Amino acid sequence: MTVTFAVAGKGGTGKTTLTGLLIRRLVEAQASPILAIDADPASNLNTVLGLELEKTVGDVREETSEKARANLLEAGIAKRDLLDYEINSSLVEGVGVDLLAMGRPEGAGCYCAANNMLRAIIDTIAEGYPWVVIDNEAGLEHLSRRTTRDVDILFIVSDASVRGITTAGRVRAVLDELQTKVGRHYLIVNRAAYGLTPELEKAIEEQRLNLLAVLPDDPLVAAFDASGRPIFELPEESELKTEYYRVLETLPIDFSGKEAARADHR
Repeated sequence: MTVTFAVAGKGGTGKTTLTGLLIRRLVEAQASPILAIDADPASNLNTVLGLELEKTVGDVREETSEKARANLLEAGIAKRDLLDYEINSSLVEGVGVDLLAMGRPEGAGCYCAANNMLRAIIDTIAEGYPWVVIDNEAGLEHLSRRTTRDVDILFIVSDASVRGITTAGRVRAVLDELQTKVGRHYLIVNRAAYGLTPELEKAIEEQRLNLLAVLPDDPLVAAFDASGRPIFELPEESELKTEYYRVLETLPIDFSGKEAARADHR
């Protein structure tokens, strides 16, 4: 049984950092293997995890589209088999975690048959992992297009601003429109140096968001980003890591690696 996490939020909120630390927590719990899906064209989950990335699913899609338009697809090989091979070849293997990067989104002129096959292939790949963690974009495009499987737990990440909470509220509203089922969704207010102001508390209530955590603004994260060090290597004394791990233990998920408790979809 696969348990799927997704993390969404606008750029600059620390969404990818929190995705990386969630994956690290699973790895430390020996809950591997884990499939990490970088579904945000603007993010760099590979750098957070300390992995080298050579090709994305978007690259495979565009290459296939160009070959199809030019009648250059290999004869005697089914398109599904060709895409299956290319997608699996683009999978980056790490210690306890494998990474699949979606790359740029589908364009108006893209090869629709290839897109449908890609979704089926990615679902098939995900079925082989007990844990899937998706670093998504704020608009949840990959979830809305069913590029990935149903989600058990969705983290909506915001900074400590009313504007950020309003954006998080829009993400929550999108859930009602998705065909992809989402079990539980939680708000995480990140980089909150001064906690929650009354204005923020009011905005959270108005946007009908389920507040899970208010996380500190950790200077170690900025230092790692500035030096290009993977966030995956944050030391034990990191304030963010310590508090985030504590919050993760409150979820209805067994991080022991022995059993994955699935959230009810509703």
